[in-house]
Amino acid sequence: MSKAKNIYRKLKRLLLVISAVALVFWGYVEMVNLKSPAMTTRQKVLKALYPVFTGLQRMLGSKQQNVRVNEKNIPPVTSFYDLQVLLNNGDTLALSALRGKNVLLVNTASDCGYTPQYDELQQLYSEYGKDLVVIGFPANDFKQQEKGSDEEIASFCKINFGVTFPLAKKSIVVRKPGQNPVFDWLTSHSLNGWNDQAPVWNFSKYLVNREGVLTHYFAPAVSPLSEEVTGLVK
Repeated sequence: MSKAKNIYRKLKRLLLVISAVALVFWGYVEMVNLKSPAMTTRQKVLKALYPVFTGLQRMLGSKQQNVRVNEKNIPPVTSFYDLQVLLNNGDTLALSALRGKNVLLVNTASDCGYTPQYDELQQLYSEYGKDLVVIGFPANDFKQQEKGSDEEIASFCKINFGVTFPLAKKSIVVRKPGQNPVFDWLTSHSLNGWNDQAPVWNFSKYLVNREGVLTHYFAPAVSPLSEEVTGLVK
């Protein structure tokens, strides 16, 4: 009987500890998301765990940290400025209007571990907007992490991250029939001159310089606010 009581006490303590940890963790989650009112529980938890998630990526040396560089400054075969982006509000953005600016093109999603990079992309755009345009390309290509409509995506980004940079109409960014023409250009060396690297996950990033040359590919774990990125757009 005393043995059973002892086991009961230990289980009770364990449950109390688990409850306390869960309470503290949820308090942290809510604190992190004070300015993100329109998120699901999953999205809130992902945002709270983002620093841990990216820290593990760095420690493990994941391919999601990879950077590819156009070291020989190879010009495109077809012009970047011949392309257009169909925006999520129905307007069309001619990329020829962005001559003289750096352009960072990113495939995005709302239910991904990297979704908090929306905040970092907005900070980048706000700080360097005179010389840099950020364009987000929402896509449902990876584990169906972007199921929302264009209207829902725009609302989510605005309410939770204050996004003001252009968002494209939801499209396909990976290599398969129906791929967005911009990502076809970004991931085909026969068009951009050198790079065949397709997005490996949500928040892969491609940098096109002021002359319309694709200069870099940044894998998802590379923060938009890292020196690797900011050093190129200052």
